[in-house]
Amino acid sequence: MDQKKLLKFILVAMVSGILIGWLFHSHLSTTQAENIASYFKILTDVFLRLIKMIIAPLVFATIVSGLISMGKSSSLGSITLKAMSWFIGASLISLLLGMSMANLLQPGAGMNLPIPTAPVDVGISATSLNIQAFITHIFPKSFAEAMANNEILQILIFSIFFGSALAYVHHQQDESTVIAKIIDELCRVMFRITDYVMMFSPIAVFSAIASAITLKGPQIIIDYSVFIGSFYVSLFILWAVIITVGYIFLKKDVFRLLKTVREPVVLGFATASSESAYPKLIVALEKFGVPKRITSFVLPLGYSFNLDGSMIYMSFAVLFIAQAYNIDLSISQQILILLTLMITSKGIAGVSRASLVVIAATLTMFKLPEAGILLILAVDHFLDMGRTATNIIGNSVATAVIAKTEGHKVEEGEIVLVQPLTPSEQTNSL
Repeated sequence: MDQKKLLKFILVAMVSGILIGWLFHSHLSTTQAENIASYFKILTDVFLRLIKMIIAPLVFATIVSGLISMGKSSSLGSITLKAMSWFIGASLISLLLGMSMANLLQPGAGMNLPIPTAPVDVGISATSLNIQAFITHIFPKSFAEAMANNEILQILIFSIFFGSALAYVHHQQDESTVIAKIIDELCRVMFRITDYVMMFSPIAVFSAIASAITLKGPQIIIDYSVFIGSFYVSLFILWAVIITVGYIFLKKDVFRLLKTVREPVVLGFATASSESAYPKLIVALEKFGVPKRITSFVLPLGYSFNLDGSMIYMSFAVLFIAQAYNIDLSISQQILILLTLMITSKGIAGVSRASLVVIAATLTMFKLPEAGILLILAVDHFLDMGRTATNIIGNSVATAVIAKTEGHKVEEGEIVLVQPLTPSEQTNSL
């Protein structure tokens, strides 16, 4: 399917989903609405399962293929250092911005909720969120298990070992190895399968939106308008910051980048799933001109460490809950919460409803009412749409900037090698 047509179908599906969901919510009883929403959810779940089906082999094939193209190059260490420096800096800025905007806009002020005296079951498990467990978890004990569970970081670790060894063997010979050819063909096959799966995306988008509106109704957006509006204002400011930093490195090309990745951004926004946008994002970045060796390595890493939208949401939501219960947090307490979120959020890759899990853990740690999670749970889907789109934009800009600093100038339709920035030039650019 033509990419422009697919984007139009997705936008039409979003509008149709809102209208149909509104119609069902207005004319059906609560029980009937729940039944209808469950049928809509089947289509969304099928699409997301198809996406999960292709993510693991796609990540493995693209990372190994990229490492083969690097050969014996020492650029892997350079790319990793730049990527992690960017991700940590972006996470800190996102958390600080979320905290600052929550203090400025005070979205929870005036709710004056009484602090619950009895424990409330919020349905969110917040156990085992610590840095020790995270570090141990990223190293796979079984590659098959990592593939089966879509553990992106574990797949990344094995792929680095496998790809580096294969690149060594590949460049010891005069001609391409059989395995290298198989990996290259696997990439092509997986991208073709991706095209097949993406043809189903407009139906999944329609189902996701219709299901949410059928259950909640448009009224819930009005009821939470201050909270939702304040959060989206914060997101737009974060977008401006990300794009501005991208402009420093990419100049006007940053706007061409945004245009190139608009389809995966819209798809991620509509489905509230970063995974659904991953295959298309790889294609979009390579179309923009980012080398496959960089895209295939930085993107999987970014999907685990560079969650700008999730970061700003977590700090914003924690302060919103504190304000709703009239709990005054000092600056020192807020800084401690920020540092806690900075660490615990790095261990949530692959965790279902990861942002809510971290928020629940943070509420418990700082003795804030756990029932506060119920306040944001009602509208979490609509907030998840925005933070997912932000995560995708953040990873797109990060990948393009790292490619530029590695010595690749992006031109329309081709890559032109240029001299990489010197350390002093990179410092001056920042």
